Amino acid sequence: MNIGIVCYPTFGGSGVIATELGKGLAQKGHKVHFITYKEPARLLDTFNENIFFHEVRLNDYPLFDYAPYETALASKLVDVAINAKLDIFHVHYAIPHASAAFMARQILLQKGISVPVITTLHGTDITLVGRDATYEPVVTYSINQSCGVTAVSESLRQDTFAHFDIKNEIEVIPNFIDFSRFKKTNKEHFKKAIAPNGEKILVHTSNFRKVKRVDDVINVFCKVSKEIPSKLLMIGDGPERQNAEMLARSLCTTMDVRFLGKQEAVEELLAVADVFLMPSETESFGLAALEAMACEVPVVSSNAGGIPEVNIEGVTGFLLDVGDVDGMAKRTLELLQDEEKLAQFKKNAFAQAQKFDIKNILPQYEAFYQKIKDKGDCK
Repeated sequence: MNIGIVCYPTFGGSGVIATELGKGLAQKGHKVHFITYKEPARLLDTFNENIFFHEVRLNDYPLFDYAPYETALASKLVDVAINAKLDIFHVHYAIPHASAAFMARQILLQKGISVPVITTLHGTDITLVGRDATYEPVVTYSINQSCGVTAVSESLRQDTFAHFDIKNEIEVIPNFIDFSRFKKTNKEHFKKAIAPNGEKILVHTSNFRKVKRVDDVINVFCKVSKEIPSKLLMIGDGPERQNAEMLARSLCTTMDVRFLGKQEAVEELLAVADVFLMPSETESFGLAALEAMACEVPVVSSNAGGIPEVNIEGVTGFLLDVGDVDGMAKRTLELLQDEEKLAQFKKNAFAQAQKFDIKNILPQYEAFYQKIKDKGDCK
């Protein structure tokens, strides 16, 4: 099958999943065409004869304060669909990809070419950005006009129906993990460098936006470190990083908290972790938690959104109410101070993560593509 994938080419969850999905499909023999404004981050170290990248270029005209990306994207989709003979458009994150794909589909229909559009909802396109009155009518319309719609969790599916007037069916196909990359490896030399005196290592990864509640991560860690020698690795970057750094300096021993910025090989850092912290205000799925669990790291998280579909209370970690810093610190200490329990939770985390192996999820997408392609009565 010839598949056009549209996504944000960043380190964010939707971009990572879209890129890894495309790589997996290419390995199975599908021709995959990535169509976006920059080569996706997870694609930079990859060569596969079945993967193609098409850059959406924006020309700078004095008339425009902001170049019309959605129009340029729709035009590029039309071009790629015709010349690569695409069978399907798979757009990740509704804004603005679903509406651009709808426009491209209508143009192609005028030319006698039918390319179905599948929209995958990832989270903030529904729970945050999409609810903005500026975007809501277009988001609702483009989802309803999609030939097929998927969501990465049951929680997100329910949120979509609750907050938008959606007439389309939505199928849940969860996020996944590539175990050829995310797995427990022996990094004792690395662990020794980070925790030279055998301190416990806590890890948080995110885009450091307000919904990630990175201040809660710092507060939890500072409470934990007062009870047991610990180190905290903060991986990622974003608007809340500076505030988090200032808070860490005021509350904790500076040398115990390391802000590492964006890291390509995050799995090497997860390999030395004892506990992963995710106190998010909202998460459609919790991909970062799943990546940690694949590396045998239990998770202490909030119970927001789709996280409970990944992190199982009292089995792979603990779930607490959003903002319950004391509870998160208590549960983290419960694991760190009991080596036997920690070892069992690490084992459980790995077993749970295996359910989301890309080898199990990829066939679900292939079957969905075929179902939509065979349906033939798309709008």
